[in-house]
Amino acid sequence: MPKTKTLYVSDLDGTLLGDDSQLSAATVAMLNRIIGQQGGLFTVATARTPATVVPLMQDVHATLPFIVIGGAAMWDPITASYQHTRGIDTDTISAVATVFDRHGIHPFIYRRHGHLLHTHHCGPLSPQEERFVTARQHLPLKKFFLDDKDYRHSDDEALLIFSMNKYAVLKAIATDVQATVHSCTVMLYHDIFDESEGYLEIFTAGTSKAAAIRDLARQVGARRIVVFGDNRNDIAMMQAAHHSVAVANAFPEVKAAASEVIGPNTQDSVPHWIEQDLVDAQVSC
Repeated sequence: MPKTKTLYVSDLDGTLLGDDSQLSAATVAMLNRIIGQQGGLFTVATARTPATVVPLMQDVHATLPFIVIGGAAMWDPITASYQHTRGIDTDTISAVATVFDRHGIHPFIYRRHGHLLHTHHCGPLSPQEERFVTARQHLPLKKFFLDDKDYRHSDDEALLIFSMNKYAVLKAIATDVQATVHSCTVMLYHDIFDESEGYLEIFTAGTSKAAAIRDLARQVGARRIVVFGDNRNDIAMMQAAHHSVAVANAFPEVKAAASEVIGPNTQDSVPHWIEQDLVDAQVSC
């Protein structure tokens, strides 16, 4: 191991995953070599939930928790359980839902129920939401409660209020929430495949991938943090890292915020970079 303990953290979609939204066989092999043979400290930080992260990472011999739900939780792949969750209080849920009501939209509310994630929604689904639910409704770690008239209320801990729609529609809602609800963190970003579409995520105040990464670095005793990303919601964690890396397909402002730009997500660029960094660190020792 190099003298300076480094934590490597990668976003998934558009960064570690290929354009097919999967890990390539080459990336899996390199990550397992990085973790198992080279002693690298590697994990992912993503807006995804364990319901999709666990299947994506199933062939990687991960030893560190995954930072999931935009930093609202960590998922331990060893014990298959949530860690360090950050819940949204009931007053904030009510205030945010009221804002959505004003705009004629109902969000999804994600709640932790043991090792499962219960996803509540009220009212009809848009075609985009229908596709989203259809692709995920049979995943073992996620359960949907649709047309739930009492979706605002539950004894389970709420981790995320989430909506997908046209970016312009969500921007108006995000602006309204930021102006009227001061007990939450608002994250709005474009879809990586269609900039006219967007995603709006609302967490309890202080929640971010950056904060979760710093917490994990303290847990593992890492004195250097290197992060990899492509989308605008990765900029904050880049600013919190000692070294930040954007893939070539990243948004222009993400490239501008990064310490350096490497090859695209389609060329296994992230694990290639980490392997070389570990070799360079050994040589410098």
